[in-house]
Amino acid sequence: MTSIRVRLLVSLLALLFLAAAAMGAVTYRNVLAETEALFDYQLQQMALSLRDQGEIAAAQADSFADAQLDFVVQIWTVDGRSIYASRPHSSLPARALLGWATLNVEGRAWRTYSVATRERVIQIAQPVEIRQRLAARAAWRSVLPLLLMAPLAALAIWWLAARILAPLDRLAGEVRSRDAQSLAPLALAGLPDEVSPLARALNALLERLRLSLDTQRAFVADAAHELRSPLTALKLQLELLRRASDDVDREAARAAIAAGIDRATRLVEQLLALARSEPGAAPVARERVDLAEIARRGVAETVAFAASRGIEFELVAAAPAFVQGDAASLGLVVRNLADNAARYSPPGSRVVVSVAAQAQAVTLTIDDAGPGIPEAERQRVFDRFYRRAEAGESGSGLGLAIVKSIAEAHGASVVLESSPHGGLRVVVRFPAADRPS
Repeated sequence: MTSIRVRLLVSLLALLFLAAAAMGAVTYRNVLAETEALFDYQLQQMALSLRDQGEIAAAQADSFADAQLDFVVQIWTVDGRSIYASRPHSSLPARALLGWATLNVEGRAWRTYSVATRERVIQIAQPVEIRQRLAARAAWRSVLPLLLMAPLAALAIWWLAARILAPLDRLAGEVRSRDAQSLAPLALAGLPDEVSPLARALNALLERLRLSLDTQRAFVADAAHELRSPLTALKLQLELLRRASDDVDREAARAAIAAGIDRATRLVEQLLALARSEPGAAPVARERVDLAEIARRGVAETVAFAASRGIEFELVAAAPAFVQGDAASLGLVVRNLADNAARYSPPGSRVVVSVAAQAQAVTLTIDDAGPGIPEAERQRVFDRFYRRAEAGESGSGLGLAIVKSIAEAHGASVVLESSPHGGLRVVVRFPAADRPS
């Protein structure tokens, strides 16, 4: 049973009927007790009314002799001789016990009250089954209104539950009527306090989905635009190859086509890497890895390109530095940062890559001697496809965006600073991995 409405109704109705049953039982017992007390009071008052009476008049005797009366009056002299009985009876008590008594005569129970004077003993008796029957009737008449009200109260509870849960039904209907493109926030007006947090959480989710879809659409549009340029260039180079009149022109056209294919391949690889590092992408397995060793491999893969530009690498990573993450993704971070540093540094300069482990963090730092990035642009360079006009190097504008996305997925931060070598310093700070137990 998962429906809130059904659980609420079942709980309230069960509570109602349990309360009605308990109240009915208590009322029934109380009415029985009060009726018994009332019957005892009648017996007592009748006996006391005859105590001071000298003789019983004939008219009064006739009224006591009515067979329809439940009471039987008996009077004895002080020596035990019966001088009066209101009516003959086959199983009347033969003796009187002063005060209250419950007597069993020939299998029939009698409730009696007896009082003595100087001349006589007066006893008023009443059959117990008659008292019980009358008391039960009175008790049932008291309980009956409560039993009749219980179904009406159940209907009222059902109606109230429907009214109270109506805002939740309205919210569910509004969500159910949405299509995949409708990400407008849900209306919060009229919602109870218990439902408002759920609606606000849904609105926050819709806002995140809207931002994610907007980012995805922008990414697809930018990617299409960026891919169009190298593909157009390849078409032009292919046309030049067709028109080449000698071997020198053909070789130049082939080299230009190869360079264009390399640029397009690198762009596609970076787009795929960025897509894999996006929030919401399939999670990768995390393990305890040595960032220093990953930095060594990343620098080794970039050395050939750096050497072609006359750039030297210096790696400072003497001690292991363990972090929790995906080795392939972290290697991509090192390669992108090392490639950017080598690409924008002047020939003959040096790029320093260092890895340092502290108590709670592991820091990857890359220093170059390039032109650096003005402080006003240090946040914009993390945007996809953003390229500085003064950079002087062709690129896709995705390297730093990939670095930031992977770093955030690993709980790391990326900070751009001025390098003591005159260029840019990139600092990536990771949480240190726990020591293995």
